[in-house]
Amino acid sequence: MSKSILLIGSNGQVGKELQQILSPYGDIISVARPTIDLTQPETLRSIIREKKPQIIVNAAAYTAVDKAESEPELATAINATAPLILAEESQKLKAFLIHISTDYVFDGNTCHPYQETDVTNPLSVYGKTKLAGEEAIRETCAHHLILRTAWVYGTFGKSNFVKTMLRLGAERPELRIVADQIGSPTWAQDIATVIAQMIPQLSLEISGTYHYTNSGVASWYDFAVAIFEEAQQLGFPLKVASIVPITTAEYPTPARRPAYSVLACGKISAVLKNYPPHWRQRLREMLIDFKIGHGA
Repeated sequence: MSKSILLIGSNGQVGKELQQILSPYGDIISVARPTIDLTQPETLRSIIREKKPQIIVNAAAYTAVDKAESEPELATAINATAPLILAEESQKLKAFLIHISTDYVFDGNTCHPYQETDVTNPLSVYGKTKLAGEEAIRETCAHHLILRTAWVYGTFGKSNFVKTMLRLGAERPELRIVADQIGSPTWAQDIATVIAQMIPQLSLEISGTYHYTNSGVASWYDFAVAIFEEAQQLGFPLKVASIVPITTAEYPTPARRPAYSVLACGKISAVLKNYPPHWRQRLREMLIDFKIGHGA
């Protein structure tokens, strides 16, 4: 029997992938700005009460990490208050709420991949508001799946690290990239695929928090080098000839970021009985997809 799925944030880089990938799993009701405004709780409540979905997938978030430092109220409204509203309405409907969160709920003061049960300690407004959203869902909605992911990039959406590197690499002969922050680059398409794979298994027994990223680790510098190596092979127009590794201290930003935010993905791998593909392999696939779809 087909389920009704309300997809919130369908215009984002994960949301666009979800629109395509979720269609075999139910009747998709896609909403995004300007149709829905996450800063207006009543618009959220009204659409959920009107549609009465069995599953709500929240792919919307305030993700401007540095800008959040000067816009804490807006970040809180979208990342903390809106998930609370979704959780309250999901609980009333006995619907299942799937919510995407972030590695930035951790402080990075470790050298081993973070487990779902590890202590959180966000360093930024963005991380704090995302953690507040998680906590609101856990406290309010029995049937929930919180999926923490990291370093997301994709074919869709206005901007991400891969697209920024391709743009700058076509304009500048030299780029300076931070080399002392470590994480796992993750393709938005893989996040959407994992959410789709979890849907048939949704139950109170598997409710909880999960980590999912592509496997392998990299610094932003490693990631940039890989982007240009793959892009060059695929014939993207590039001017960049030198990529210089720098420290976080040499590239100050308004928001503090964890130095190490690798997520352990064993819990979700055990449920799905497969392990995430390596980030370098998926980067290549994304660039092929991007080149075909958008030209280069």
